[in-house]
Amino acid sequence: MVMTARLLEGKVFAAKLKEEAGKKAQELKAKYGITPGLAVIIVGENPASQVYVRNKHKACTELGFYSEGVELPATTTREELLAEIQRLNNDEKIHGILVQLPLPKELQPYESEVLEAINPLKDVDGFHPVNVGRLVTGQKALVPCTPHGCLRMLELAEIPVEGANAVIIGRSNIVGKPMLHLLLGKNATVTICHSKTKNLAEITRQADILVAAVGKAGFVTADMVKPGAAVIDVGINRIAPKKLVGDVDFEAVKEVAGAITPVPGGVGLLTIAMLMQNTVEAARLQLEG
Repeated sequence: MVMTARLLEGKVFAAKLKEEAGKKAQELKAKYGITPGLAVIIVGENPASQVYVRNKHKACTELGFYSEGVELPATTTREELLAEIQRLNNDEKIHGILVQLPLPKELQPYESEVLEAINPLKDVDGFHPVNVGRLVTGQKALVPCTPHGCLRMLELAEIPVEGANAVIIGRSNIVGKPMLHLLLGKNATVTICHSKTKNLAEITRQADILVAAVGKAGFVTADMVKPGAAVIDVGINRIAPKKLVGDVDFEAVKEVAGAITPVPGGVGLLTIAMLMQNTVEAARLQLEG
């Protein structure tokens, strides 16, 4: 008898996470008279980035947050961008600052400097070395939205993490590495795999929780998945103008896995919900320390 995996739909979990963020925001408003504020800086005309920025603005509006979109031309210099970040660091209405990546080619050499210019208490992407260090040492931190959303989804779906074997494919600073520390913090046994890993399928078949974040369409095939495993697909790959797929061969893997996230409609929705949570958390940290 073929079992089809439980579908972990992003919208269900995102709705819960947004609702939580809204409640926390109301508490802050009642206590301090403060509305959480998010500023998103976008440099240049990247169409995918523009969609993301619109979605972030929409989520802020839904929850009654203050939202500021800062659109800078592609010709913006390093100095101008850093000055803009400094202005927002000093603006008391703004609790969260996010620089939409990728930056235009001319600014890419300065990406680290740009991210480090953001006040760590306002760094809602969780990319500042201070927040990364806090996450690694198990302190309270603003954590990257995508991996944190994945963890919260596992918890809300009541998929056991403690003692589970978790395997992450991909070691990016945005997903793979923070995911490792988040799962470790919840007492999973974590393995991280990458392009130089030997016998990848042998390792992934041990996973109770498998996280795919490689950026290759259909990379995870059914023979790589342990029957009954929870498979979280973080990949977003455009294979045709209107067709997005994940890193997991969804149709085949859903016949083996116990639970699986779809693409689109999965992890992407959690990212924006967690950004809202981080904005409220940033506001709270700035008020209460």
